[in-house]
Amino acid sequence: MSDEVEIGRGKRGRRAYSLDDIALLPARRTRDPEDVNVGWQIDAYHAQIPIMAAPMDSVMSPETAIHFGKLGGIGVLDLDGLWTRYEDPEPILAEIAHLGEEESIARLQQLYSAPIQPSLITARLQQIREAGVIVAGKLSPQRTQQYWRTVVDAGVDLFVIRGSVVSAEHVSSRAEPLNLKRFIYELDVPVIVGGVCTDTAALHLMRTGAAGVLVGFGGGAAHSTRRSLGVHAPMATAIADVAAARRDYMDESGGRYVHVIADGGIGRSGDLTRAIACGADAVMLGAALARAKEAPGLGWHWGSEATRPDLPRGRRVHVGTSGSLEEILYGPSTRADGSLNFVGALKRTMASTGFSEVKDLQKVQVVVSPYSPSEN
Repeated sequence: MSDEVEIGRGKRGRRAYSLDDIALLPARRTRDPEDVNVGWQIDAYHAQIPIMAAPMDSVMSPETAIHFGKLGGIGVLDLDGLWTRYEDPEPILAEIAHLGEEESIARLQQLYSAPIQPSLITARLQQIREAGVIVAGKLSPQRTQQYWRTVVDAGVDLFVIRGSVVSAEHVSSRAEPLNLKRFIYELDVPVIVGGVCTDTAALHLMRTGAAGVLVGFGGGAAHSTRRSLGVHAPMATAIADVAAARRDYMDESGGRYVHVIADGGIGRSGDLTRAIACGADAVMLGAALARAKEAPGLGWHWGSEATRPDLPRGRRVHVGTSGSLEEILYGPSTRADGSLNFVGALKRTMASTGFSEVKDLQKVQVVVSPYSPSEN
């Protein structure tokens, strides 16, 4: 059966689904939630939970990255952000939290125009390393060639190259593009790269030697990409497509496994479980963690898309505060809206569907069930 629909006589489009459109079905066999394993292994690094913290200044500071790592996740620091541009970004973060709506984007553009200081990249990553947690740092594709050596020399464990769209075959008449295949091959650390939203683009990135691929484009709470560019990728379909590319690549490479990480649109605990059901190995949380008491955004959330000097494709949004980082990850929860106890929800879902390993949850039966606010 074709998954295409006719938009008009001259155009057809493929039907795609968001995470809200699908639901998991319980199984005949259930388990005790305390008997399931939610650990995640990527390359040589083991995390207690399959959750990464998004490299956004409203989510991660060196201190919150350390705290998040001690709670069992992997915190990724934005090495293009305020923490590598300013010796003390705390007053700037406080200023951003108190900006008026009309002036927020213009002021963000000004603040992020300050130059990146390589010495601060080194200092921030070494601070995380000294705490004894997994060290992960992110650069945009545009800045990777300039700063990658500083990042590697500082002792990063996982190198994240993250952009709105990252391809293995970027074409530019203005500058020599980053050759991901050659770059990743020559690096001594595992690389996670993205975002992508199609199986073809993902397969090309997997062929570069990446350890993980980020799935998502324009789906986060702070994005306005769909409104600005008309580009959007419903996450359930995007994850399932990239998971299929992973299967094809395993056949092609003789068994090499590339991790699929859902990045965007994971705002509630139910989104996490649905993302894994669609084929993700782990998720990257942004807005969900920006609601933490410890988050440097002070109840506000924004991404690098909002700071672009020529065409901002994001905005600063107020997400409020729902609890501490520990409560968001492990509870206890005093709410029924999915904003607290993400790990507890994952364990409960695995128990209800009969699976003992996170990887096995990818086998769960799902149905397409258009989201209704009354089900919230």
